Formats: sequence, structure tokens, C-alpha cells
Amino acid sequence: MQGELRDGSFDLAKLQTTTDTLVREAQMQSGLQRVMTTFRSTAPQLKVDVDRAVAETLQVSIDDVFSTLGAYLGSSYVDQFNKFGRVFPVYVQADSQFRVRPEDIRLLGVTNKPGSIILLSTMVKITETVGPSLLSLYNLYPSATVIGLPASGFSSGDAMDLMQKLAAKSLPAGTSYQWTGMSYQEKLVGNQVYYIFALAMLLVYLVLAGQYESWFMPAAVILAVPLSLVGPVVALTALGSLGLDDNLYAQIGLVLLIALSAKNAILIVEVARERRIGDGKPIFEAALEAARTRFRPILTTSFAFILGVMPLVLATGASASARKSIGIVVSTGMLASTCLAVLFVPSFFVVVRRFEEWRAASKSKAAEAASAE
Repeated sequence: MQGELRDGSFDLAKLQTTTDTLVREAQMQSGLQRVMTTFRSTAPQLKVDVDRAVAETLQVSIDDVFSTLGAYLGSSYVDQFNKFGRVFPVYVQADSQFRVRPEDIRLLGVTNKPGSIILLSTMVKITETVGPSLLSLYNLYPSATVIGLPASGFSSGDAMDLMQKLAAKSLPAGTSYQWTGMSYQEKLVGNQVYYIFALAMLLVYLVLAGQYESWFMPAAVILAVPLSLVGPVVALTALGSLGLDDNLYAQIGLVLLIALSAKNAILIVEVARERRIGDGKPIFEAALEAARTRFRPILTTSFAFILGVMPLVLATGASASARKSIGIVVSTGMLASTCLAVLFVPSFFVVVRRFEEWRAASKSKAAEAASAE
């Protein structure tokens, strides 16, 4: 969150006070943790005033004064050279022992136009002051960054809603806030993830409807998708204390599960449909044979995939939480789908196929009755 001064001023003390107040109130909330701000408006600083009249009298360029300060106290890029098959950059900077005290600034020399060395002590005045170590602008407003995490058992959306309520309560007139980074993206997207799930399910349904040339048979596959959600729900609930809650990466894994769980169901439905239509077997017998025939392929492909994502589940280091979220959701979802699909998908096929044939028979009888009249 970016706290901002919206009154057109650069009153950094006011920005510091309002930001500290917001952070203190956020730290007392049970739904938030590790809330802090990196903004400091009272960092010790040295102010160097250059007497331009004296510099002009001594024929010293103001640009040379600033370049000298930058090169000796900071650093200045000079050139680069090649050696040992590598390119090495060259920087100049005063040795550390000659840039420790404020008095060392006065001992620095600058060349004037005639070529003489003039000490900076003759033309600069150094005073101690305080100010921000880094002044940041967000959308051209002076801003202070506030960072934090949701507490265990709370989602990022809950944490952001809570921060918005605290900001509306504690920020005075002339100040406001804006979200940035991933928080801004999350606010921008909002609840679009539900539309993504619905569109993904619709896409699978339409593809299967075209493949089976039926509006009803894809339902036997779609009904198997919720079975895969049992695994992620149990896993994320049990591991919520480790920070593996329902985040963006977990939602990506859930979208992926739609296709993976549909794959297991398609293996069974396709064989059952062939046995019923092609071989003319009874519906129940066709479903039973399909479950028996596809049992081994479902196990081998599913467990091969689960073992393939185990490095994500056991990830460590940078971005480990993101990889764990995706890995745990996908692996547990596939495990649930593998264990439940063989049991429930044949039943779904029997129910849907009987309804489809009953509907076709009803239409045929109605057509015959109409033609007889």
C-alpha cells in the first residue's frame, strides 16, 4: 500500500506521522502480521551549500564542484578494459578513510579554469540536517510504502479489505492511499477467477459436446471435476498454518485440475460409450467394463504426473511458497481424482446415458404418435 499526500504539499513530517499511525493500528489487528513501513523522514543527512559567488570569483565551475563530490564520495564510471577474457569496468572513488567525516569534504580539491587546485572548504558550507533517505513519488504524489502479510487463516483479500478500513479510519484529510504491485493486480482482477473457472468448464463441455455429438454425454465428464477438488480443499485446510492458503498460485492449480480430472473421466466415458453404441452392450455392463479396462491406464498416467510434480511440492528457496501452492493443489487434486473417478464416473455415465436414451425414446414415440394422427 502506498500512503500519499494529496494536498499538493511536501509535508513529509505529516506523511511520516500518518503512516506510522496506520502501521501501529495494523500491527494490533489479528488478521495482519509483519506490517511495517520503509519510509523515514528524519534520516540524518549532511547539507552542502555552495557559495556560487565565491566559486565564480575563484573561476570554479559549479558543475565541477558537484562532479567532484559525486566522484569522491560516491563513485564515477571511467572506462573498461579486457583481461583474462573478461570485461572489467573502472570506477574512481576516494579511499574509505578519506570520506568518513564531514570535514573530509572540505579537503577535496577541484580544478578551476586556470588549472589551479581549489579546496572545497573555500566555497562550501556543511550543516547537519534530517530528511528522507529516499523520497518516492507514486502517481506524482509524495508517498510512503506500507508492506505486510495476512495472518494465518486469512487470505490476501481479507488483509487488503482490513487495511482499506484502517486507512479510511486513520488517514486524515489531504492524505489517501493506493495499491501497487501484486496487490493492485489482485484488486484489479477482483472476482474474475470465478468467471475463469466457469469459462474453463464451458470450454471443456463444448469440446466434448462436439466430440460426442451429444449435449448430455459431456455431463458425465464434467461431474467428475468436483471430485478432484476434495484433495486441494483438505490439503490447503490442513496446511493453512504454513501459509499455503488459497492464493493466486493455488487458483492457477485449480484451473489446471479441470483438464487433468476431465482426462481421467474421458478415458472411462469413451470406452463405455463405444461398448454401448458400437457393441450394443447394456449400459451398466458397458460402464463396468470401461472402469475395469481403464483402471490401469488411469493409475499409471495419474501417478506418473503426481511424481512429476513432487519437486514443486518439496520446493525450497526463493519462490518456494508459489511452487508449493501449485504443486500441492495439483498433486492432491490428481490423487483425489484418481481414487474417486474410477468409482463415480461409471455411475455418472449410467445415469446420463439412461436419461439420454429415455429422452430419445420419448421423442421417437411422440413423433410416431404425431405421424399416426
